[in-house]
Amino acid sequence: MNVFLAGIGCVGKTAIGMCLAQRLGCTFYDLDIEIEKHFGKPLDRLRAEALTPYSFRKQFASVVLAKLVESEQNTSLVMALFPSGFMDCMWSILKKVDRVVVALQDSPENILSRIEFFDADSKPLVKTLSEKERQHHLREIKKDAAYFGRSFRRADMTVEIDGLDIEAAAAKVEHRLRSRMYGK
Repeated sequence: MNVFLAGIGCVGKTAIGMCLAQRLGCTFYDLDIEIEKHFGKPLDRLRAEALTPYSFRKQFASVVLAKLVESEQNTSLVMALFPSGFMDCMWSILKKVDRVVVALQDSPENILSRIEFFDADSKPLVKTLSEKERQHHLREIKKDAAYFGRSFRRADMTVEIDGLDIEAAAAKVEHRLRSRMYGK
C-alpha cells in the first residue's frame, strides 16, 4: 500500500506519517527532506531558484516524487507531501500510482500550536509569537486551508485529527485505511 499524506503546513503529516509507516511496517518519506537530499540544497534556496511555486514543483518536487515512487514500485511507502503536492505535475505522477491519498485536517488553533520556523538553510528557529503575530498566523493558516482545500478534495479520504496526539492520529488513519482495504 502506498499512502500519501496531504494537509496544510504543520498539520502533522511528518510526525503522523512516521508513526503510521511504523505501524504499517513500511518505509516513510518526507518529500521536503528528500528534495533537499536529492538536490543538496535547502528548500528555500531551491524555491528561490525556481521563481514560482509551479516551477518549483515542476523542476524539483516532481523529479524527486517520480524517482521515489518508481524506486519503491514493488514495496509499500508512506509519504508526507507538502500542501501543493496534489497540484499539476505532482498530481499527474500520483494518479499513475496504486495509492491512497489521505488529507489530514485539524483546527487552525492546533496547527498554530505546532507551527515551526526555519531559516533559509532549513535550520529550526526558536520563536515566541506575540498576540499580533499569533492572530496573523491564524489568518494565514485559515487562508491556506481554504486555498489548498480545493486540491485536497482529490484525496481518497479525509481524516479529522482535531484533539488527537500523534499516536492516536496515526491509529485513526490506519483504521480508516484498513477499513477501506478490507471493508471493515
